[in-house]
Amino acid sequence: MYLKKPLAAMLLFAFAAVGAPAMAAPEGAAAASAVTAPAFDLDADVNKVLKTFDVPGIAIAIVKDGKVVATKGYGVRKLGEAAPVTGKTLFEIASNSKAFTAAALAMLVDEGKLNWDDPVNKHLPGFQMADAYVTNSMTVRDLLTHRSGLGLGAGDLLWWPTTTFSTDEIIDRLRYVKLATSFRNSYAYDNLLYIVAGKIIAQKDGKTWEESMRSRILDPLGMSGTTTSVADMLKAADFSAPHSRINDKISVVKPMPVANAVGAVGINTNAEDIAKWMIALLNEGKLENGKRLFSEAQSREMWTAQTPMKVPNPKGVLAATRPNFNAYGLGFNLRDYRGRKLVMHGGALQGFYSRVLMVPEEKLGVAIFTNAENSGSMNALQWRILDHYMGAAPTDWIKAVADQEAEMHKKELEKQGKAVAARAAKSQPSLPLASYEGDYNDAWYGKVSIKREGKKQVMVFTRTPDLVGELEHFQHDTFIVRWKERNFNADAYVTFSLNPDGSIERMKMAPISSETDFSYDFADLAFTPVKGK
Repeated sequence: MYLKKPLAAMLLFAFAAVGAPAMAAPEGAAAASAVTAPAFDLDADVNKVLKTFDVPGIAIAIVKDGKVVATKGYGVRKLGEAAPVTGKTLFEIASNSKAFTAAALAMLVDEGKLNWDDPVNKHLPGFQMADAYVTNSMTVRDLLTHRSGLGLGAGDLLWWPTTTFSTDEIIDRLRYVKLATSFRNSYAYDNLLYIVAGKIIAQKDGKTWEESMRSRILDPLGMSGTTTSVADMLKAADFSAPHSRINDKISVVKPMPVANAVGAVGINTNAEDIAKWMIALLNEGKLENGKRLFSEAQSREMWTAQTPMKVPNPKGVLAATRPNFNAYGLGFNLRDYRGRKLVMHGGALQGFYSRVLMVPEEKLGVAIFTNAENSGSMNALQWRILDHYMGAAPTDWIKAVADQEAEMHKKELEKQGKAVAARAAKSQPSLPLASYEGDYNDAWYGKVSIKREGKKQVMVFTRTPDLVGELEHFQHDTFIVRWKERNFNADAYVTFSLNPDGSIERMKMAPISSETDFSYDFADLAFTPVKGK
């Protein structure tokens, strides 16, 4: 079973993965699956999901009425090895870290060290966006609400895959990332502004973001297993390996450290620790000892809609998941299900997907961690668990979601096949291949090189060690770059435009597949040849 959902992430990555997709399952099959659904059985359901969606391991945490119901592991930490996933197994939870960053800012607001509506440049004087009005108007609140005017995942190639840019360099280069819409006009998921938010926390506390998370949240909650870096996670006794699809086969891949983006994606945790986090959130920041992480007022602020989002319109049996409202708060997605408000978020990094969702009225919290890039496994379990605790008749969400994903992937492959069939296969590049070689510069990313290696031409992203791939001719002056790291599943078109004299004017890129994670924001790059080429 394959589906690499656009990250999500990295949300839109994280939330688009939560809302049911628009492709309908066959009406008859969907209705039949709903009628014949077995009764809820957590162990049986998770084990069925592992097999159906080809996921090596899953961890589940469930809390209800302030108590832990389950913190369990299923499957294996690493394909090919026997070590099981347990309640203590660490997973990278990626964008679920955004809630921790939002909570730390809420604590700073409680302490009077900043206000949500302070201008960002009051706290970071060097902060600058591509537009002067946006620079001067951007508030701390705006950093968390995905309404800045940046496009979906804009600038993510500054940190993803692992780059050599520092956090400060990423923030500095924001000024060169063009805006896609008007300020505060619409929702578009981003990661860069959470990196900025993390920087503000570090500055106000006089320590690193990692140290702030430890002292403000992790230690008070007793989240002793949780780490704030992949490097520390890999030193733990019990951690999960990442898995990705390579040639449509699940495979172990190397971890992807992203130390320069911790405000957006820095937390690595386990089922036992995340249960403590959910209990604190559902208790509006109040701890068992009577102390607070943040005030009740700040809890309400974080869970209040800030940016409206499009309401998905699923078909077939999945129509039951359609929300009446859909919005983003401060570090959390907000929507409804069966008449109850959901507070949730998703996360994705190379080889890991995660989901944390809460039903405040039911004092219910559910976390699902996977060591594979598959949103369907989480979607199916999410609806099964929610239906059980909400007293709804059981629906076979596992079959419904699996059927839908298979259909979507089939259609994507058909689309790619049509593109190959329609290309001008006998066309030739306008220039000798050597003429395309050289250095190209993008305003915010910087330099990319095309050079000869033996009989191959390769593209090298100079600040991204693993983003290296071979170029093959597609048609006319368009090539395809096929990355050597095949688990990226992010091959892209590379198209050159020429000046009247035959010299190269610019180079653009675009993902081949709609399944490519949106943090591979190749389409936002605009390369020009470096002078002297």
